[in-house]
Amino acid sequence: MAELAGLEDPRAREVNEKHGDDHGVNLGRLRALAKRLKTQQELARRLWETGDTAARLLALLICRPKAFGRDELDAMLREARTPKLHDWLVNYVVKKNPHSEELRPAWSADPDPAVAAAGWALTAERVSKKPEGLDLAGLLDVIEAEMKNAPDRLQWAMNNCLAQIGIEHAEHRARAIGIGERLGVLKDYPTSPGCTSPFAPVWITEMVRRQGDKAP
Repeated sequence: MAELAGLEDPRAREVNEKHGDDHGVNLGRLRALAKRLKTQQELARRLWETGDTAARLLALLICRPKAFGRDELDAMLREARTPKLHDWLVNYVVKKNPHSEELRPAWSADPDPAVAAAGWALTAERVSKKPEGLDLAGLLDVIEAEMKNAPDRLQWAMNNCLAQIGIEHAEHRARAIGIGERLGVLKDYPTSPGCTSPFAPVWITEMVRRQGDKAP
């Protein structure tokens, strides 16, 4: 904790707080510290218990993702209120945990939009990597009905799922693009030069074009 406190940078905190993250540690330095510590599950649990955001981010980098129980992950997600903590927990830990598929539908249906966003993030992962058994048309029905008025983090996760359906599943592509065009979600999102817009119709079209360029 003392070492983490020593990494505190007021400029980093200012930037992070603009994105809703309440810590001032440069993430490159945090990763370097994690690399030195290597995997330490017990230390990771103790760091998480401090409640400090930087300590919790470090915990996610040094933990063993498969070592957490279902209820433990559920409790951790409900405590992870800042965007970076939420994102790292889902992507670095939950996606690698054997309980992820059990948690996915439960979280997707949760009334807490931050928890539901995690469920949709896991669903988007399955859409692109293991779609067998998913009702893609049913997912599009829910997105069409609920994404427009969803809170920001949940809306972002649903939009990601919409894009993955359109990119990876040609039979649903036209409908996915149509839904994106009708809802207009993230249409005006500021996008840096050279980056792809998160607006689903543009995102889908560009990724499909790239895949075509890579085809033999």
